[in-house]
Amino acid sequence: MPHTITRFAPIVTKNRLLAVTAEPAYVPTMPTKRAATWYRWDDMPREELNERLSRRLITGDQLMLAHVYLKKGCVVPKHAHTNEQLTYVLEGALKFFVGDENREEIVVHAGEVLHLPGNLPHEAHALEDTLDVDIFYPPREDWLKKTDAYLRK
Repeated sequence: MPHTITRFAPIVTKNRLLAVTAEPAYVPTMPTKRAATWYRWDDMPREELNERLSRRLITGDQLMLAHVYLKKGCVVPKHAHTNEQLTYVLEGALKFFVGDENREEIVVHAGEVLHLPGNLPHEAHALEDTLDVDIFYPPREDWLKKTDAYLRK
């Protein structure tokens, strides 16, 4: 339903404000609701990146959600990206090396979450068969365009 609001319009002459008049303005209401989208992980295509690493992706307007499957011994090489990242380990465990010269070692077990700010170098080692959920803001363009060669070795 459209709304009518009062808009105030100044009357200015030679840089002097003479008066302010009120005039009604028509403001159409924009639809504020979008349709929800429902997904089932098992219905999403599983992309095999190498013999020890695969993933499924769900991408929204500004977020990316990924199921990442790592076999024991899988190494995600050191890299950095502008995207903010949350890694939530559902099953298994990952050992992260975070930072450059004085890198920190962080082991993330099932039920734990690691937050990685954008541009922070990191690598991950699967200590056992692992399933994690990675959340990225904004979505990883290199993953969408399949230009993530460092994962495909």
